[in-house]
Parts: sequence; C-alpha cells; structure tokens
Amino acid sequence: MTMRLVLTRHAKSDWDNPLETDHQRGLNARGKRAAPLIGRWLTEKGYVPQEALVSDATRTRETWSLLSANWPQIPVRFDPALYHACPDVMLRVLRSAKAQTILMIGHNPGIATLAALLLRKPYTHSSFSRYPTCATLVVEFDAEDWSAVGYDKGVALDFIVPRELE
Repeated sequence: MTMRLVLTRHAKSDWDNPLETDHQRGLNARGKRAAPLIGRWLTEKGYVPQEALVSDATRTRETWSLLSANWPQIPVRFDPALYHACPDVMLRVLRSAKAQTILMIGHNPGIATLAALLLRKPYTHSSFSRYPTCATLVVEFDAEDWSAVGYDKGVALDFIVPRELE
C-alpha cells in the first residue's frame, strides 16, 4: 500500500502586535494570499488529503482554514504536540493518523528537518533546506499504515513554495 504525506509549513505570520504570544500570532497579508495558492495547487495536482494534523497555534489554524477552504470537509486534529515540535514528536503524531493521505501543518525548524529526514534521497530545490513559509512537500511511503513509516523511507513526489505560484 502507498501512504502519502503532505508536509506544509504555516503561511507567513504577522509580527505587528507585540502583546501577542508566539502561539497567538496570526497570518499577515502575504500569508493570507499564500495559503489558498497552496490549497489550489494541491487540488490541481490531486494531493488533497483525507485527514489533517495541524499544530494548535493560531497561524497554523489559519493556514489550514485558508488552504482547505475549497475542499470537501475532512477530519482535522489541532494537536498541541505539533507546536514547535521536533521531528521525532511529529513522526509520533503522524503514526497515529488513520487515513492514507495526510496533511501535516507545522513550524520550522522541526518541519524542515522532518522533511529532510523522511526522504531516501536528498531533494534538490533551491528552497528545500530553508523550507520557507507555506513550503509544501508531498512524499510517499511504501507501507501498510503509518506505524511502518520512518526516516529514510520516503520518496518525494513534489515540492512547492508559494512564490512559484504567484
């Protein structure tokens, strides 16, 4: 069986309100433009997930809302464990997923590190190592379920950053 992971960093966040905590920061105008672009790209490429695992931070929730606005309703879990999670925690959360195609929305540096660790071969794209805001990797695994997925087992299908879609 093939398991597919769509790994997205949250869209560009707003730093204008000094009274907000990091967890409370929402998206800025650029982020609000970028997330729907990624959502449309995922639809056009046939990568719409069946389940979503999203950090519970405001900016990841907003990214999810804008990215998925034109999709059929799918189960979503806003998980506090994904807030600034390290790759091992992100992998543990992923292993609890039920659907065959999963979207995970998280934060750097964890999401960039996880993306690199999951792949059998390094991915060549000028922005991959930075994993800028709203960067999205689509990776497949030959596995029966998510418990069998681990580092160095994935094959990259696609990678995009919003700038390429504007």
